[in-house]
Amino acid sequence: MESSRARRGRRAHPSRRRPLLCTALATVAVLGATAGGTVYVKAQAHSGTGAVSSSSATPSASGSGSGSGSGKVSVETVAAPEIDYDALLASAMKSVTVPGDAAVSVAVLDLDSGDDATYGESAFDTASIVKVDILATLLLQAQDADRHLTAAEKTYATAMIENSDNDSASALWRIIGKAEGLDAANERFGLTDTAGGDDMLWGLTQTTAADQLILLRQVFGDDSELSEASRTYLQGLMGQIAVDQRWGVSAAADGSSWALKNGWLARSTTGLWDINSIGRVTVDGHDCLVAVLSNGNATQTAGISLVEQVARAAVSALRDGGASASASASASPSTAD
Repeated sequence: MESSRARRGRRAHPSRRRPLLCTALATVAVLGATAGGTVYVKAQAHSGTGAVSSSSATPSASGSGSGSGSGKVSVETVAAPEIDYDALLASAMKSVTVPGDAAVSVAVLDLDSGDDATYGESAFDTASIVKVDILATLLLQAQDADRHLTAAEKTYATAMIENSDNDSASALWRIIGKAEGLDAANERFGLTDTAGGDDMLWGLTQTTAADQLILLRQVFGDDSELSEASRTYLQGLMGQIAVDQRWGVSAAADGSSWALKNGWLARSTTGLWDINSIGRVTVDGHDCLVAVLSNGNATQTAGISLVEQVARAAVSALRDGGASASASASASPSTAD
């Protein structure tokens, strides 16, 4: 942020009843901290008897002099340095061991502060996390048609999200128009690096962690193409995942404060696993959106362990960085003579 200067205070005049005396100039420097950054205050005070000590010059909070003896005051605000959250996340990822041929990418956002970070730009198979996108597309299409979901669609949606039922996903994939319908909705959602899988291969939809974070903002944020009713519906299903699927980004949450969808797929060509997890977690009272994508895992268990390590590292990097910035901004002011 560029520095700015506040208004200059009025110069106090000596009493007309006193003889004119030589005026001594004293400069007082006061260093303080504000929520916007660091403030430097310089006060020039005039006295009829000589130099004024630093304790006798008291600039007001607004930077204007007040009362007899107050002088010209200027306030300069210097913004605290911006935090590079991508760098913090990259540093945090050094503590995560990515085994063998595995690859991983993560994106994270603090919904309260707006701080976000991304690690890795590669595209990955979605596996079953695309089911969130499928339902978001269905809800958007229903909004456009000014209709509610049918009873059958609701049954499919519940089974698809809560139990990760593939047959239900296939049924809704057809209803939305397969990849063409998904891609059209994603264009409106703001996803730029996601492409629906060929024909019925919805699990091979390609996406990035950054795009999945955009999708999560459509589901959990206020600025969304989805109506409040649609968002609430989808959030509710993601908060009731089957017990045996409660892994992934939920590892970074405080207790049961999460809503998620996981994806897992053993590739027939390599025998290696795609393991993904996306969702919202609550940490220290803050809602964070997290998307972790991985492939090349030797086993499903190894992939889950990797995704959970990455989710914890990503949320920790974002929260610790934000806490450091807050502590710096609220540092106690000091005074220099």
